[in-house]
Amino acid sequence: MQAWNALFGVTKPVIGMIHVAALPGTPAHHLPVSTIVDQAVAEARIYQAAGIDALLLENMHDLPYLPGRVGPEITAMMAVVGRAVKAATGLPCGVQILAAANREALAVALAAGLDFIRAEAFVFGHVADEGWLQAQAGELLRYRRQIGAEHIGIFTDIKKKHSAHAVTADVDLVETARAAAFFRSDGLILTGVATGAPADPTAARAVRAAVDLPILIGSGITPEQVPDFFDQVDGFIVGSYVKVGGHWSEAPDPERISRLMAAVSRLR
Repeated sequence: MQAWNALFGVTKPVIGMIHVAALPGTPAHHLPVSTIVDQAVAEARIYQAAGIDALLLENMHDLPYLPGRVGPEITAMMAVVGRAVKAATGLPCGVQILAAANREALAVALAAGLDFIRAEAFVFGHVADEGWLQAQAGELLRYRRQIGAEHIGIFTDIKKKHSAHAVTADVDLVETARAAAFFRSDGLILTGVATGAPADPTAARAVRAAVDLPILIGSGITPEQVPDFFDQVDGFIVGSYVKVGGHWSEAPDPERISRLMAAVSRLR
């Protein structure tokens, strides 16, 4: 927890999602590179002005995703965007590259001077809507060591959203969390079943009792739900609620961000 507190510098940090515009080579790509960078920086500044604690970049507009990999053009673009966002705000900043392109995310974080990554499919295999995702903990932590990126945190989804878990139906959420902790995750992320879907407060309490790692709620948080989780978790990743109209694909809404931050501040 000492490293966690040093990274964020605040109790129960709120991490705002920047969903980077569709990148070159993906089906929805249409913007010039400079516009993609400028748009991400503009969104980062909206978050910062509204009082957000940290930022997380994600290539969510690149759908449909490839299972466990991306092309070099995506890695290069996310590094450029990440560097620009970090320079513009100075906030703690992380990156996730879909789907489960965790090695590429680490490379981006190192090149861009970012602080952490969000990793899917860390332990146990997942049947995701992209296809089969193999567990990556062993390769990922070795890769982090090889490239000298051990200062970059790896925060891992306990069970990936948008996935079937029938293959691991005999391994419950708590056992999965324990496995991730045993395999040296730096923090755990608890989500609902899909983007914007709320997590389960009962599950948060169970995971909190089982592991001694930072826990983040990674989907579905609203101001009304903050008290349900506040005593059980160590931070929040917010995307859908803080966007215009409450939809992940829109721009950040300063009023919604401020409303959520006020709910957190009242309990800090």
